[in-house]
Amino acid sequence: MAISVVMPALEMAQETGKLLAWRKKEGERVSKGEPLLEIETDKAVVEIEAPGDGVLAGVTAGVGAVVPVGETIAWIVGPGEVAPAKTATVAPSARASSASSGAVAAVAAPAAAVAVAATTGAAAQISPKARRLAKELGVDIARIRGSGPHGIITTEDVQSAAGSAGATTVVAAPAATAEALSPVARLMAERTTQSWTSVPHFFLVREVEASGILAAQRRFAGEVEKANGAKLSITDLLIALLARVLAKHPRMNASWTGSAIQTNAGINVSVAMAVKDGVVAPVITGADTAALAKISEQRRDLAERARANRLRPGDLIGGTFTISNLGMYKVDAFTAIITPPQAAILAVGGISERVVAVDGKPGVRPMMTLTLSSDHRVADGARAAEFLSELADAIRDPEKRLG
Repeated sequence: MAISVVMPALEMAQETGKLLAWRKKEGERVSKGEPLLEIETDKAVVEIEAPGDGVLAGVTAGVGAVVPVGETIAWIVGPGEVAPAKTATVAPSARASSASSGAVAAVAAPAAAVAVAATTGAAAQISPKARRLAKELGVDIARIRGSGPHGIITTEDVQSAAGSAGATTVVAAPAATAEALSPVARLMAERTTQSWTSVPHFFLVREVEASGILAAQRRFAGEVEKANGAKLSITDLLIALLARVLAKHPRMNASWTGSAIQTNAGINVSVAMAVKDGVVAPVITGADTAALAKISEQRRDLAERARANRLRPGDLIGGTFTISNLGMYKVDAFTAIITPPQAAILAVGGISERVVAVDGKPGVRPMMTLTLSSDHRVADGARAAEFLSELADAIRDPEKRLG
């Protein structure tokens, strides 16, 4: 039986995906799980793996094509089998799937967007997100020519129209340039705005002596490098310690569902990583039970693939708590914005020598600043403070938790 290859959806708000490259040519054999194509979505640039064994056939989307999520773009067929004919429309209930992450949430294809009557009497197809943006910017969609699949009006079309309209009304304005956001940067802007305006954040700050974690880095570095050839980082140690402390504080590993608190069964740490156009947060699953060498290996692999735009859909889902370490950028301290539905994020500053009180006298010690952002609907101040206090203890004496 032929297996359809569809444009996948990584989240409910995603409308389309841009096909960047086919890793296989039509007529070539493919095996389940091997890289098949690369796409750019609102979430990241990711590799999509083949959903089954067979021969690639019936390719309908070329490199650079912007395709509605859920739309079939190719087939994997068996010997002597012919790819089914392409249908005219895509069912709104179509589901995207990935061999690396299993079934992904169903998303209605933008081609099924409700038509809006134009002043000319024709009907304009426009995605829900583009419709909202047009309303906010005061753009008349009847005057926009859609550049998306089947003539759909996209958010980029609306932004372009808004810019053109502005240019005709502004006289003798100083020269200015507008930088178009990449999908990653646009999503980051949307998510942080939504989180900051809808999640009741509160913040706790704690200075911690870092002598213990520096000593642990020296002690375990050889063991980790021998196991996987990777250099052990402070971030690796923080992920391991954070996850083990979270196991004792399940409320900090919970999620807000909109009306209730959901305690997550697994402890999966999202690690904020800088990429060319913004920040992504791939996930280290089961971090509370993973060995330090395994965490180090996973984080290095995710970081390398993130920088090379080779993350897979499964790398980006399932996180229950996020850590963001800017110490390598010489940042002393900062405050991070929570990624819903997670309940908290830990911001880590750099380690630097400071004068502190030691047994009642001034002394110089390596210190680091932790800032915990929490969702007040899930955790109150006392719960968060207890968690942060135990995490500080773990950083001061890591070997007790890591053995």
